[in-house]
Amino acid sequence: MKLASITYQQQQRIGIVQENGRCLVLDSEFHGIPETMEAFLDSDQARGKLAELESKGFEGAFEVALSDVQLNPPLKNINKVICVGKNYADHAREMGGEPPEIPVVFSMFPSAIIGPGDSVVLPTISSQVDYEAELVVVIGKSGRHIPREQAMDHVFGYCCGNDISARDWQKGKPGGQWLLGKTFDTFAPLGPFLVTKNEIDDPHQLKVCCRLNGEIMQSSSTSSFIFPIDFLISHLSKFMTLAPGDLIFTGTPPGVGAGRKPPLFLKPGDTVEVEIENVGVLTNPIVAEV
Repeated sequence: MKLASITYQQQQRIGIVQENGRCLVLDSEFHGIPETMEAFLDSDQARGKLAELESKGFEGAFEVALSDVQLNPPLKNINKVICVGKNYADHAREMGGEPPEIPVVFSMFPSAIIGPGDSVVLPTISSQVDYEAELVVVIGKSGRHIPREQAMDHVFGYCCGNDISARDWQKGKPGGQWLLGKTFDTFAPLGPFLVTKNEIDDPHQLKVCCRLNGEIMQSSSTSSFIFPIDFLISHLSKFMTLAPGDLIFTGTPPGVGAGRKPPLFLKPGDTVEVEIENVGVLTNPIVAEV
C-alpha cells in the first residue's frame, strides 16, 4: 500500500493512494484507523484493522482525486531522525574522503521535516545549501540489540527523502557542525507517500534520482549501499531503541552540488525532485528566507 498523511476538508486523515492517481480517505470513527500516521504506527490494533480493511476492499472508504487533498509529510511528530553519511563509496570520494569502515551516523531534529510541495527555505546565514536524494526507512516495530537476520522485520516501509545540507556549516565551521548544517527548518523534505515494505521486492535494487530544475544531478541505485538496511538497523540498535515512526535516511549517491567543479548550490526559484523507483517523486521548491 501507498499510505499518505492528508488533510481533507480541513481534517487530518490517512489516505490510501491508488494506482489510478486517486485517494481513498479513511474515516477514523467508521474505520477505526487513527487520524495520524504516528498514532497508526504506534498501534498494532490499528495496523491489524488496516489489513482487515484491505482484505475487504476498503469498504466504506470514499474516493477523491489526489489533487483534492493536501499531502502532508508522511511523519512529522516522531522521536528520531537518524541519518547515515557516506553510504555510497563514490559519494564519499567526491566529498574528499574514503568509504568508511563503520557507518557515519548523525541526526537531525523532526522540526526540519516538511512534506511534498512545501518550500525549502534558504537560511540567510548560509550560501552553500545542497541537495541529497535518499531512500528513507520507516521503522514499524520497536527493538534494541536487533540481530541482523531479524532486522527487516522491524521495517514498516519507505519514503523519499532529501537531506538538505548547508555545507558551509557542516564542513566550514570549527569542529564540523553536522547537526547545525543539517537541521535548519525545512531541511528534511519527506514523502510523498509511505510505501509499505511488501510493495518493494528488494529495497537494495531501487533506482535513486535527483533532478534540479529538470536536469539529472544524481542517478544511482541502492545496490551501491556500503552498509545495507539490515546491517544499519542492527548496528543502530546497539546504541538506541528503535521505535515505530523512527526514520533512517540511508545516505546519498554521488552527484551532490558540493562535489561538482565548480560547486553548484541551491538558489531561490529552483525546484528539486527526488525520485526513487516504486516509492515516488518528492518535489520541493526553493525559496529565500525573509
